[in-house]
Amino acid sequence: MASREFLKILQSARLGDVSAQQNLATAYLTGAFKTPIQPANALIWLEKSYLSYKNQALANKSLSDSEIFPTELLSQMIPELLEQVSTLPLAATVNSPAFSFGWDLFWELANTNVPASYAVQWQLAELLLNPIKKDLQTELTHWLLRQEDGIDFASLQKTAKEFLFQLAESETPFTNCAKELLIKLQPKDEALSSLWNTWLTEKNEAALIQAAELGLTSAKLTLGLRLAQFNELDPGENDLSTSGGKSNASLKKAAYWLELAAKDGNRDAWFALGEIYRRPQFSGYNAAESDHCLDHAADLGHPVAQFKRGAKLWRKREKVEEKVRGLQASYWIWQAHQQGVPEAKELLGKILENVPSPKNNDWFELAAYAEKALNHHAEHKLDKEWILLCHRLIIANQFNLSKAELLLCEVGQLQHEHCVVVDIRHELPKILPRLIQIDTTQQRRSLLAAGKVFAGSESDLEGSLRQRRYRFDRVSEWLTAAFSQDQTVV
Repeated sequence: MASREFLKILQSARLGDVSAQQNLATAYLTGAFKTPIQPANALIWLEKSYLSYKNQALANKSLSDSEIFPTELLSQMIPELLEQVSTLPLAATVNSPAFSFGWDLFWELANTNVPASYAVQWQLAELLLNPIKKDLQTELTHWLLRQEDGIDFASLQKTAKEFLFQLAESETPFTNCAKELLIKLQPKDEALSSLWNTWLTEKNEAALIQAAELGLTSAKLTLGLRLAQFNELDPGENDLSTSGGKSNASLKKAAYWLELAAKDGNRDAWFALGEIYRRPQFSGYNAAESDHCLDHAADLGHPVAQFKRGAKLWRKREKVEEKVRGLQASYWIWQAHQQGVPEAKELLGKILENVPSPKNNDWFELAAYAEKALNHHAEHKLDKEWILLCHRLIIANQFNLSKAELLLCEVGQLQHEHCVVVDIRHELPKILPRLIQIDTTQQRRSLLAAGKVFAGSESDLEGSLRQRRYRFDRVSEWLTAAFSQDQTVV
């Protein structure tokens, strides 16, 4: 049943209130006032709002009856209408009564410089070019044939492809989506497949160049690597090694093809570009640009780039502004280690402490008792403060914490993806933070369990350091007395 607010807006919209018409369209687009989301209905009310402004212009003799309302004028009078139109999913309104209006207005907006044009260009490109929308594209083809203007579908696709290239080369919210769609649209016909297979089987340079010119990302990458004299990789290798020097002209050509592959989101291309910018014989030598490219490759998951990024952060740790020194470096080196970079393990060992065997730690017995107490806390009627301290004991044993760290660490802030950060400088400024690697499933489970309990507790529940020390002594005595005779402790 429609809400009272919706019915009021509907009544005003039917009486010609432009603001109400736009609010009604918003309701159909967002589901406000518990309204079913119906883009086709939203488009109908947007058309009515648009016609109201057009009629106003006609009344002022500034527009002939056959003209489309100029979007530049519309953007000055009511920019929110254009914003609404740009967010409307046009693909969901195909064959609806107002589709013709939406179609014409979308193309009008797409060819202007109003802020809404980017969203409209993306929608048109995605509707006309996305391979998964073949059925809609067939419907559009038939609809266009019934129109009087005689515009064919192929010419519209060509224009949409231009929109896609513009979006991919600009900085807009749709840039990454445009790049992904361009990759999907790369030629996959038999001719291109034949060219690529010719290169793979016969190492025919002409076939490789032609495949790269036709837009195949792997061909662009391969051509760039060859021009830069990077050795070809075996499938399992992580690194790109170089052989010999190469002239500046060849490096420029290599950079050109690698940049094209990088724009397609290829991480190997970003990494190779980073290496080229570090070559002294390259006229475009630029250390900052090299770091920028390597960082891109690291973000995309290139293992060697991740190691280089981490190693650089570790070398410059004195200059890097971070709360805990070495945390950023350890993250990237850990990522590289996860992907099998041999050098990462040694460097990671210099940054992170490693305590994989809790049985060798000082807190092992107390932690085992604490775990048994938690498993039967209802039976023992443990206070909330005692439960928190039991979790602290378990965490302390898993990561071999000192007594001060056990009592003062912020349990909810310990865990990061790859390590725990033990920082008690808020109470003891002279004690340096420690980074400890998370090695085992049990360590992660203990952190998760403790995190849930501490998240639901008041921040001042545990009291001061003096109170915590007193409670620690009482809990330790009770745990030892209650469970030391149990020979089944694990």
